[in-house]
Amino acid sequence: MQTSPDRHEYPAHWEADVVLRDGGTARIRPITVDDAERLVSFYEQVSDESKYYRFFAPYPRLSAKDVHRFTHHDFVDRVGLAATVGGEFIATVRYDRIGADGTPASAPADEAEVAFLVQDAHQGRGVASALLEHIGAVARERGIRRFAAEVLPANTKMIKVFTDAGYTQKRSFEDGVVRLEFDLEPTDRSLAVQYAREHRAEARSVQRLLAPGSVAVIGAGRTPGGVGRSVLANIRDAGFTGRLYAVNKALPEEQKDLDGVPAHRSMRDIDGPVDLAVVAVPAEHVPEVVTDCGEHGVQGLVVVSAGYAESGTEGRDRQRALVRQARTYGMRIIGPNAFGIINTSPRVRLNASLAPETPRPGRIGLFAQSGAIGIALLSRLHRRGGGVTGVTGVSTFVSSGNRADVSGNDVLQYWYEDPDTDVVLMYLESIGNPRKFTRLARRTAAAKPLVVVQGARHGAAPQGHAVRATRLPHTTVSALLRQAGVIRVDTITELVDAGLLLARQPLPAGPRVAILGNSESLGLLTYDACLAEGLRPHPPQDLTTAASAADFHTALSRALADDRCDAVVVTAIPAVGEGSVADAALAGALRSAVAAAPAKPVLVVHVELGGLAEALSAAASTAPQADAGNPPRTRPESPQATLSPTPPGEPPEDSHLIPAYPAAERAVRALAQAVAYAQWRRDAADPGKVPEYEDIDQKGAATLIDGLLARGQGLTLGTEETCDLLGHYGIHVHRALPAPTPDAAADAARTLGYPVALKATAPHLRHRADLGGVRLDLADEDQLRRSYTELTELFGAPEELRPVVQRMAPRGVDVVVRAVIDPAAGAVLSFGLAGAASQLLGDTAHRLIPVTDKEATSLVRSIRTAPLLFGWRGSAPADTGALEELLLRVSRLVDDHPEVVAVTLEPVVVASHGLSVLGASVRLAPPPARDDLGPRTLPAY
Repeated sequence: MQTSPDRHEYPAHWEADVVLRDGGTARIRPITVDDAERLVSFYEQVSDESKYYRFFAPYPRLSAKDVHRFTHHDFVDRVGLAATVGGEFIATVRYDRIGADGTPASAPADEAEVAFLVQDAHQGRGVASALLEHIGAVARERGIRRFAAEVLPANTKMIKVFTDAGYTQKRSFEDGVVRLEFDLEPTDRSLAVQYAREHRAEARSVQRLLAPGSVAVIGAGRTPGGVGRSVLANIRDAGFTGRLYAVNKALPEEQKDLDGVPAHRSMRDIDGPVDLAVVAVPAEHVPEVVTDCGEHGVQGLVVVSAGYAESGTEGRDRQRALVRQARTYGMRIIGPNAFGIINTSPRVRLNASLAPETPRPGRIGLFAQSGAIGIALLSRLHRRGGGVTGVTGVSTFVSSGNRADVSGNDVLQYWYEDPDTDVVLMYLESIGNPRKFTRLARRTAAAKPLVVVQGARHGAAPQGHAVRATRLPHTTVSALLRQAGVIRVDTITELVDAGLLLARQPLPAGPRVAILGNSESLGLLTYDACLAEGLRPHPPQDLTTAASAADFHTALSRALADDRCDAVVVTAIPAVGEGSVADAALAGALRSAVAAAPAKPVLVVHVELGGLAEALSAAASTAPQADAGNPPRTRPESPQATLSPTPPGEPPEDSHLIPAYPAAERAVRALAQAVAYAQWRRDAADPGKVPEYEDIDQKGAATLIDGLLARGQGLTLGTEETCDLLGHYGIHVHRALPAPTPDAAADAARTLGYPVALKATAPHLRHRADLGGVRLDLADEDQLRRSYTELTELFGAPEELRPVVQRMAPRGVDVVVRAVIDPAAGAVLSFGLAGAASQLLGDTAHRLIPVTDKEATSLVRSIRTAPLLFGWRGSAPADTGALEELLLRVSRLVDDHPEVVAVTLEPVVVASHGLSVLGASVRLAPPPARDDLGPRTLPAY
C-alpha cells in the first residue's frame, strides 16, 4: 500500500463488497500505487468508444504519466476507487477537488470533479451506480459537498447514472459538453433510489441461487450415503429441470456417471456453465473448491460443509476467509453449515437440501437459520398441508446455516416481489442488521404476511452467527418488529398455525367472530379463547351432534352472509361410528359454502376421537372385532388431526382452502394474529405525519450540542444544560432547587412558592416514592422543616440523600418517557406508567423514531395500564393530547440531533389539563454510525 510521506494513511474502511444489479458481487477499494499493472491491463480491455467518452478524444493507451496520476492519491483532495472481480479492475472512479475557478484546490474548497470508466463487458451491471454511492460517501467524509462532471452528449449511459442518482442537480451545456453539478447531501429521493437498487440487486442474487439453470454437487461420494451423495440424489429425485453434475476428484477416470448423473473429477472438466455449486467436502478442502468454482464462472454456492464459526475461533477465521474468497469471484454463499435450499416451482423443481422428500408446491416461503428447525417446519407443513380441506405447500425454502453471507434480509428482498410466494415464515436465531430487517419487514408486510419466531431469545446467539450488539431487551425488539407489521409468534407450532391460515384465507375485516358447530362444549371453549385473545365473539351456535353436512353448509352460509361477522370458526366432532366418508362430506359442504362467500376467513376446529374410541373399546372389550371389510380407525401420524385424507381427484382451488386445527386455542390464536395484522395493514395505508412545531429551535439546539460535545466524547448533561436543551424543543422541566440544609430548603421553597415537594435524589431513592424518599404538598415552612428532619433521620445525612425542593405540580397520572439510540436497532421511543407498572411488570410500549402523530396516539394506548389515563373507575381522564405532543417533541429532538443518544423524562405528571415534567436527563455522544444512510455494502469480513 501507499507509504510515501506525502500520502495520507490508507483508508481501509473505504473497502466494501457490493451486490450488483445482476446479483453478482464486486469489491470496491481505494486505488494505490501498487495497482499500476492492474490499471494498464484494465484500460487495455476498454473499447475505443468508452475511452473516447472518458477523455473526449481518441486515447488508445495510458502514458506513464497517466498511470502515475491515476494511482497516486492523497486520499483527501485526490481519490480513486476501483471495482474489482477476481482481483482485477472492472471499473474505476476518481475525484479531484477544485476551487471556484475550476483548478486543483484543497480544503476548504468543497467541490470536486468526478469521472468514471467501466469496462465494456461489465456495463449494464450497475457498477457505476455503486461506485457513485461510494465515492460520494468518501467525498462527504473529506468535506466535499458537491460534484461536477463533464460528459459528452452521446454518452447517455453515464448521464443516466448521474440523473438517476436522486441528488439535487443542475445541468448546463457549453462547447459541446454537458456539465452536471449535484449536491452530495442525501435526499429522500436519493435514499429511495439507493434502497430500490439494493432491493433489485439482492433479490436478483437470491433468485440466481434459487432458480439456477445448472447445478454441480461437489463432494458426491462414490458409495451411497454421505451428505454429498444424499443431496445429489435429492436433486435428481425432485426432477430438477436444469443440468445436473456430480463432481468428485476421487472418481476413477473411466467413471462418467454417478447414479445416472454425469460425473466429473473437476469443475474444469464440465463443458458448459454451472450456475450453482453445492459444496459438501471437508472444510479444509473448501478453499480449493471455491477457487475452481470461481474460475469456472459459478454464480453462487450452497456450502453444507461444517467446521466453521459454529466450531470456535479457528472455524470463525475459516468462515471469514471463505466469504472473502467467494466474493473475490463475485459469488454469493448460503451457509456454511447449511441444510440447503428448495424451489418447488414446476419451472425449477430444485431440492438442493438434505430433506429426502420435496415438500408440496404451495405459496409459503420458508426461511430457517437452523437445519433442525428447518426439518421440523418442512415436516409439519407437509403433514398439515394436505387433507380434505385442501393442500398448502412451500414455494421456496432456504436454510442459511451460519448465514455468513446470504441472510434473511436478502431472502426477504426476493420474496417481496416473488409471484409464487404469498406468505413468508421465518425462524430466526439472530438478526444481524435489525435496522435493515425492520425496514424490509415493513415493506414486505405491506404486501404479504410475514410471520417470525425467534429462537435464542433469552441468551446469546448461536456461535456461527455474526450479530451486532444491542442494548435492547428481547421484548423491546419484539415490539419494534410488530410495529413494522411482523406477526411475532413464540413457537414453531404457532408459526405453522398462522402460516396455514394466512396462506389459505382472506384477511378478516375486524375482530367479530361467529362460532358454530356440533359440540356445545367445544363452542364454549372457542368462545372463551376468543375473549382471551381480545376478539369479539358472537354466542356459539350449537347445531347439535345430529347435524348433517347440509346443516353445517346452511349455518356457515348464513354466518358468512351476516354483516355483523368478520370471521367464522367451525367446531366439529365426528359422529359415533362414522368415518372418512362423513368427514369428506362435511369438508365438501364447508368448501361449498366458502366458495359462495370467499371474502371472510373460515377456520375449522376438528377433534379426532378415533384413537380414544379404540382405546376405550380395547379396555372394555365391548367393541366388535375388526374384520377385512370394516378396518378399525387409526390415529393420524401427526398429533394434529386433519379432516381425513384427500379423496381422489384434483385438490381444491387455493381460494377455497380451509385450515383445520386440533385445538380451539390454536385456531383462535392464529385468527387473532390475522386480525391484528389486517388492522396493521389498514393503519399502514395512512401512517400519519411528523408534525411541525413553530416553537422548536433546531439551530439553537444544534449550536448548544456542538458546544457541549466540544468538552469531550460523551457526557451526561447537568440540570441547567438539560433544561436548556429541552427548552429548545418546547419541553419545559419544573425547576428543582438543591436543598443541602434545612435553611436552603426553606429558601428554595420561598423562591418557588408553596406548596412544594421535598425529594431525595440519591440513585437508590430517585423515583422511589414507595420507599418514602418523597414528601408532597408541603404547605408551609414548618411542614417543610419537619419533613426534612424525617428524611434525614430515615435515610441518612443530606450529603447521601441529595435533597431537592420542587414546586408542586397538579395531580395526575405519573408516566415515564424515554428515547435511546441503539447501535443495532436505531432510535427508539419508549413510554409507560412510572413505577411498578413499567419496572416490575414491563408494561412499556415502543416505537421507532421518527414517530408520527398516529403512532404517538397508538403508543399511549398500547400499554396494558392505559385505562388509568382514560378515566378508569371514575377518575378524571388525563390530558392524552398533551402527552402525545410531548412524545412527538422528544421524537423530533432525537431525530433531528443523533448526538442526543439518550433522553429520560421521569416522572411526567399528566393532569386533566396539561402535564408537568418533573425530572429529566439527557446524554450526548457522537452518534453511532448509520450504515443505512451510507452506500450499499455487504457485511464486512
